[in-house]
Amino acid sequence: MKNDLNFRHLYYFWVVAKEGGITRAAERLGLAVQTVSSQLTLLEQSMGKALFSQQGRRLVLTEAGRVAMNYADQIFLLGTQMQEAVNEADSGRIRLSVGISDSLPKLSAYRMLESAMRIDKKVRVVCYEDQFEALLAELALHKLDVVLTDREVQPGSALKVFSHQLFESEMLVVGTPELAARYGKDFPGNLNGAPFLLPTRNNALRSKIDEWLLQVNVKPDVVGEFEDNALLNTFGRRGLGLFFAPAALAAEIEEQFGAVHVGAVPGVREQFYVISNERKIKHPAVEAILAAAQKALPAAA
Repeated sequence: MKNDLNFRHLYYFWVVAKEGGITRAAERLGLAVQTVSSQLTLLEQSMGKALFSQQGRRLVLTEAGRVAMNYADQIFLLGTQMQEAVNEADSGRIRLSVGISDSLPKLSAYRMLESAMRIDKKVRVVCYEDQFEALLAELALHKLDVVLTDREVQPGSALKVFSHQLFESEMLVVGTPELAARYGKDFPGNLNGAPFLLPTRNNALRSKIDEWLLQVNVKPDVVGEFEDNALLNTFGRRGLGLFFAPAALAAEIEEQFGAVHVGAVPGVREQFYVISNERKIKHPAVEAILAAAQKALPAAA
């Protein structure tokens, strides 16, 4: 029968793997090399697997060692986060763990979070970016306080999470001044063959864009499709194509990406949501986000 996992032994293993050898790990831990080596041996015996193999003078992880290392990374990351959360609880600082959908424009995420960081109590915002579905799962498990995204949770979802619309914005076609001068006249009729940078089809906005292009009978030259909105904007800043942006962020987009107004697209509107795991928001920082959004709603619309 194998012994229960000894987390001190696991920590020594983790440090050895991080440092690339027992000698350097012993120096970091302030222990004798023999102590670290013996503790590592005990861990391998308890697991019944060799976690390292010797290649010349180097220790390298075995397949079992790589599996163990993946779990050890998560365990000690959680331990660090726990210590930080406990310390913050005593300091009066509010921690807000935010999931940001990878399709959400980064400027939109900043606009939505800015108000939370300006409330009287100190707020520490911890942001994680991932796909929409993965973030919802983390939210349902209470690993996140909220999710910021460009889509609402579909009715009938098995997850007990709730959508709160912050605001919506009309979309613009924007581009570098050179592209704007070329395609700004007779908009949108002269967009046939124009280079465009578009979100991928799993983005909530893409279907609305495609529908609008059909309505105005425009067939652009799609030179790039992107899941990451920040990467799309970077390509747009280099003048590789026109792209769509929220009118509510037009000033920031011009300042940051040098992209100017080409034409308005009133039929395409982007929604922005905060998703919580409770029907009523109770986190003071999230309440600040919602309150600021309500004040800005008429301007953004």
